[in-house]
Amino acid sequence: MHAVMETGGKQYRVTAGDIVQVEKCVGNVGDKIEIQSLLLLQDEQGVSLDREAFKAAKVVAEILQQGRSRKVLVFKKKRRKNYRRTQGHRQAFTRLKVVEILR
Repeated sequence: MHAVMETGGKQYRVTAGDIVQVEKCVGNVGDKIEIQSLLLLQDEQGVSLDREAFKAAKVVAEILQQGRSRKVLVFKKKRRKNYRRTQGHRQAFTRLKVVEILR
């Protein structure tokens, strides 16, 4: 069974057993979370796009890791004005393991 879930403003195609890195979710390592915002379900009967048809469906996932990505440096400069600014950013992420997709 496949599902397209939406979390953190992004969409992910998942099956049971997949490991997915998503935007930061609330929870500790080892916790199980339920993601109910599904956009598509595919199983033996076929593909279902109607949200009313799988309103009770959800993806159960386990939090494997809470972390921050590599630093991205932002450098701003104005020539001849001795203006230079450097700023760094590290995006927080959550690594999930999809345990099961419930219909």
